[in-house]
Amino acid sequence: MFSRAIQALVLCTVVCMANTAALATPQPHSGSPVVLSETVNAHHATDFSHASTILGCKGWMLAAWFGGTREQASDTGIWLSRRSGGHWSPPVEVANGVQPDGSRLPVWNPVLFSPRHGPVMLFYTVGATAQNWWPMRIVSWDQGKTWSAPQHLAAGITGPAKNKPVELENGTIVSPGSTETSGWNIRFALSRDGAKTWQEVDPPKSAVPIDAIQPAILNHHGGHIEAVGRTRNGHVFSVSSSDYGRHWSPMTLLPLLNPNSGVDGITLSDGRDLLVLNPAPLVPGEKGRGQLSVLVSSDHKTWRPVLDLENERGEEFSYPAVIQTPDGLVHITYTYKRKEIRHVVLDPRRIEAQQLAGPL
Repeated sequence: MFSRAIQALVLCTVVCMANTAALATPQPHSGSPVVLSETVNAHHATDFSHASTILGCKGWMLAAWFGGTREQASDTGIWLSRRSGGHWSPPVEVANGVQPDGSRLPVWNPVLFSPRHGPVMLFYTVGATAQNWWPMRIVSWDQGKTWSAPQHLAAGITGPAKNKPVELENGTIVSPGSTETSGWNIRFALSRDGAKTWQEVDPPKSAVPIDAIQPAILNHHGGHIEAVGRTRNGHVFSVSSSDYGRHWSPMTLLPLLNPNSGVDGITLSDGRDLLVLNPAPLVPGEKGRGQLSVLVSSDHKTWRPVLDLENERGEEFSYPAVIQTPDGLVHITYTYKRKEIRHVVLDPRRIEAQQLAGPL
């Protein structure tokens, strides 16, 4: 039975890589690269929903997030919805923080990932706070319909903090992690065996202290990768590697505003980079998450804002997750007012005409 499951999984993986993903019927908004905009969890299973993650294949898509009565509540669970036939299924809880003694702890920040020759994986963390949580993983062999029992990651491995791992051309998987126990620090875990085992790598310290977490990986190919993400320093950070993640440059700050809020991005199939973030200054007492924007870079250096997904002062639109499916479409999920998870699909071929401002 186990061997048949592996054969079926490999077949699914090959199909996903080789075929286009019929996940959205293009219905262009006039003058916009947006081809679809919808709510994932229209059937609210919880009062609070946050920190979504997304994974797409041919004809189906998964989205997951954590939800409960509020953030850090012990009743939070990892909720998942499956998109097929043009609709999202009612959310189901696939993991939670129930402990062997019957007590229950909060859960946080799910991350969906599937290596080229492996199952669908769902990473998440369990613990009362970010200072003492630990990473877990569940696995699905049938496109997210059923899941394994939860497993702890190996001792010393942090797991992805918010954003998806990326599998590079040479087969190396780079998992973007971070720690919050002794200040904010990013770290990466590398796997060369399909996410079975990991080796952790810490970038060198920057000359000026930068509090950074939750990296997002941009794959510039040929072993060249860049990680960008959230800081408490008012700007998005950047570190880079030219050897498939084995060694990293010291951290620097980009001229992209960041109000201490999550970022995600991808390198598109046409070579451009795409980021989704809250482009607001860091202001004490304000979250700065009322505007959520898409930025694009054609040279891996300068960025142009091209689209606002949301812009409503005093509200929260945050924690984006971004993927590109084999048909070329870009799928973005994000927290909508801490109540819902939104799903927006972009056609990146239509982005150039939508530039709103000059380079940053």
